[in-house]
Amino acid sequence: MSIPNEELGFYALAGQPESPRDLIDELRSAEAMGLGTAFLSERYNSKEICTLSGAAGAVTDSIRIATAATNHNTRHPIVTAGYALTMHGLTGGRFVLGLGRGIAAMQKAYGIPPITTAQMEDFIGLTRRLLSGEAVIGHDGPVGSFPYLQLGPDVADEVPFLLCAFGPNSLALGGRCFDEVVLHTFFTDETTARAVRTVKEAAEKAGRDPASVKVWSCFATIGDHIPEDRRLMKSVGRLATYLQGYGDLLVRTNQWDPGVLERFRADPLISTFRGGIDVHATTEQLEQIAHLIPEEWLTHAATGSPEQCARAVRHQLDLGCDGVILHGATPAELAPILDAYRSAD
Repeated sequence: MSIPNEELGFYALAGQPESPRDLIDELRSAEAMGLGTAFLSERYNSKEICTLSGAAGAVTDSIRIATAATNHNTRHPIVTAGYALTMHGLTGGRFVLGLGRGIAAMQKAYGIPPITTAQMEDFIGLTRRLLSGEAVIGHDGPVGSFPYLQLGPDVADEVPFLLCAFGPNSLALGGRCFDEVVLHTFFTDETTARAVRTVKEAAEKAGRDPASVKVWSCFATIGDHIPEDRRLMKSVGRLATYLQGYGDLLVRTNQWDPGVLERFRADPLISTFRGGIDVHATTEQLEQIAHLIPEEWLTHAATGSPEQCARAVRHQLDLGCDGVILHGATPAELAPILDAYRSAD
């Protein structure tokens, strides 16, 4: 087994896996390769987070397991706190509970209330109290009203909390009360550096050690050794899907030209497309969509030879990030890049 690179992670079940069972082989491979953290995203059809993380903890011994992310309002707080406590015990302290705001349009369609910064801050404070064994009586706050909550008087655990953050309010929240923050994919260098500063400055203002809050770059990693059609899906398809779902936020955050987004949305292929582009688009459609996205927008990723990808990953650390998630690639696809990364040490 390789010596772990604690500063590197990956997303398990990247893209559209054939089966959630693929998680098992991926995690065993990632652990053997020395990746430090496995991140688990949630999709209700095949990636329900409690099921995946339990399996992940059972088949591994050293790699950390982090949810990135689930939402605090899809389960009762005592259920989520109990899940975190159980996972931390199952993994011997390797579990990280990661939260995010989710996609507003999807939540609205499902009848799930929108998530606010105040709710997440209240939820973290409440959950920390529960994990310390406290009996919480008469809680009434942004996250809800609860007459009585307790996991047990003998509970005393410190589960790390992670926030998937995008805008300045979320980034500042991460610095104030979370242990780790995951940035978004396809951030420019300037945006990445600014986001790191926002997190660290918020931590300092809250009286915390800025170095104690770990900031992860979520960095699309698309080496030339991957077949061209898959590279197209992982680059054009993935960015196009982000522009579909929350393009205004991404464009505003990166200070990109909003006119490009307007033209992208107005194109007949995009305006009539049903579902996520990275899930349903054909290679021919992705080739058409590529002409709608400026090439410069797609450069904020690790591309090229394994050596070029490794240099790009290290550059994320130079920008101030504490860790890099090699996003959108399986452990097998990451193997030559990891070899190049380590050979440069």
